[in-house]
Amino acid sequence: MTTSVVITGLGVASPNGLGAEDYWKATIGAKNGIGRITRFDPSGYPAKLAGEVPGFQAEEYLPSRLLPQTDRVTRLALVATDWALADAGVDPKDFPDFDMGVITASAAGGFEFGQGELQSLWSRGSQYVSAYQSFAWFYAVNSGQISIRNGMKGPAGVVVSEGAGGLDAVAHARRQIRKGTPLIVTGGVDASICTWGWVAQLSTGKLSTSDEPTRAYLPFDRDARGYVPGEGGAILIAEDGDAARSRGAHIYGEIAGYGSTIDPRPGSGREPGLRKAIQIALVDAGITADDIDVIFADGAGDPALDRIEAEAINAVLAGRSVPVTVPKTMTGRLYSGAAALDLAAACYSIRDGIIPPTVHIDPCPDYALDLVIGEPRKAEVRTALVLARGTGGFNSAMVVRAAD
Repeated sequence: MTTSVVITGLGVASPNGLGAEDYWKATIGAKNGIGRITRFDPSGYPAKLAGEVPGFQAEEYLPSRLLPQTDRVTRLALVATDWALADAGVDPKDFPDFDMGVITASAAGGFEFGQGELQSLWSRGSQYVSAYQSFAWFYAVNSGQISIRNGMKGPAGVVVSEGAGGLDAVAHARRQIRKGTPLIVTGGVDASICTWGWVAQLSTGKLSTSDEPTRAYLPFDRDARGYVPGEGGAILIAEDGDAARSRGAHIYGEIAGYGSTIDPRPGSGREPGLRKAIQIALVDAGITADDIDVIFADGAGDPALDRIEAEAINAVLAGRSVPVTVPKTMTGRLYSGAAALDLAAACYSIRDGIIPPTVHIDPCPDYALDLVIGEPRKAEVRTALVLARGTGGFNSAMVVRAAD
């Protein structure tokens, strides 16, 4: 019998809510977290909007010894982990060290820390570069620091697949649990809103240059013009279902199915891989499209990519109408944190019987999607499909369903 893998804890740091319940309340209330950048002066840059996590003061949550060795992204991840463990009712001291692992996703690592050390190198000399630069910038730093802080010596790793990473990390956590590790800290958090990180993001040519916070990021809209980046994400506690039930844990949902593909080479004439990823996830979950109650779409905000996603969804649904939502319209695209945050939202949708809205958009009818617009929609949600894509052709799909 295949081991069930369930989600028992959620920790969120989001542009529209600090803490999982605050995030969910803000999202159901259609609170916008996108605004003009405040972490540096964006006046000289073509894109000036981002989703910034508000009111986060790391010194309120973390010991002072950690601050000199961590980037903002790691501080957010460590605090989100503390919240997720508390939400799951898990004290790491009560678990054997090798029964706990950490698998997270990252798209950028500690960009702001790296920027500061490069500035020290250029302006003052190599003797002023922190020894912590050797790891604070690295993609795996969140997984490493979480494992050290909590004494977790089980399987550890990092997944780097840009916007698809949040789902891919949870899928890898699921594999490790099925191999015998009872608990894995997983999900994704990114934060690279600094001048060096901003230039890197602008180089893709995909950022929206609109200065209107409510009209800059418009997936599935006639006026789609690129995306708005953001920072933050979600950390989830994944556990062996039997072990979680035996300790009386609250279960948000089961990770029932997962599929991933890579798009073919541009110009090859072959079909993009998203539809196949969805089909693989449904087969893995042992369900059909008729069982899906809601779809959390990737929502690229690029007309060509939006069309690909809409066509994939419609092809899988084969004429059935299913509510589709893009709550990241309130936060911006959080890179590896985006899909993890959508997973958290899917868990709350299952718990509360409500689908969060997509905000600000005027949907293009050509896409033929039943988008949940403006206001949340009450619905019985037993099974949610979460979609994510990453630059480079990554496609991932995950099925989350109510635990029996």
